[in-house]
Order: sequence, then structure tokens, then C-alpha cells
Amino acid sequence: MKNLPVSLLLFHMVQKNKIQPCPCGNGVYQACCQPFHLHTGLAPTAEALMRSRYSAYALGLSDYVLSTWHISTRPKQLDLQQELAQGKWLGLNVKGHWPQGNKAEVEFVARYKPNNGPASRLHERSRFVQENRHWYYVDGDLF
Repeated sequence: MKNLPVSLLLFHMVQKNKIQPCPCGNGVYQACCQPFHLHTGLAPTAEALMRSRYSAYALGLSDYVLSTWHISTRPKQLDLQQELAQGKWLGLNVKGHWPQGNKAEVEFVARYKPNNGPASRLHERSRFVQENRHWYYVDGDLF
């Protein structure tokens, strides 16, 4: 866990003894997305990476989201803490996963509820690329 951001280390220390569901909806956080967030494991598929990115959004782990964004499309900064202060992510539904060698697409619907206002849905078909055994989010098309 060397070289992890302080916020992620603190989150891990507080959460490590609690069994909690994974925000991505695919099991227990400690066995699902947490190893990817702690950089102790690599997402084996683009779908696993997409689920871990959703969980990172839900938990406010900006550094992880940036580290899994391909350098060609990655923003310079991202503040998920501000986003979390304005609402919360409610759930994820993966519609499909289409791997093709070192590229893949994943279609999903993520639900978000702002503190003030109705819930909304983000429906996207995302593109991913694998380089040196690491999957990266490239971009996506919104529906």
C-alpha cells in the first residue's frame, strides 16, 4: 500500500474490519473492487475496471478514477468529493460487455440522486483499452 494517497489509506484503515456491500453491486467490497482501489490487484476485464471505477465514483476516490483513465483522454484533475457533497450514487446495472483482444466496450446504467432534485440515470457505452496488462477507460457514448 505504499505510495497511496492519504485519503485512500485512511478510508482503507477505517473500512478494513467492516464487511460492506460493494457499491458496484457485485458482492462484498473487500473481495470485489477494494483490491483494485488499493492497487493490490489488476482488473482482469474491462467490465471489472468499469465496476471499480463506478465504485470509486461512489466512494469519492478521485485518484483511482484518474489512474484508470487513459492518458489520451484523461482530465488534468477530478474532484469527486465535491460531487459527493452534492448527492450520491444509487446503483449500477451492467447491460453488456464486449471484449475484442486488447479493446473492449461496456454498456451500463448508473443512477445518481442529487441532494436537491430528482434522481437521474447515466446510460453509457464505454470504450476501454488494455496496455501492459492494465485496462484503461478511454471514452464513451451517452444514450
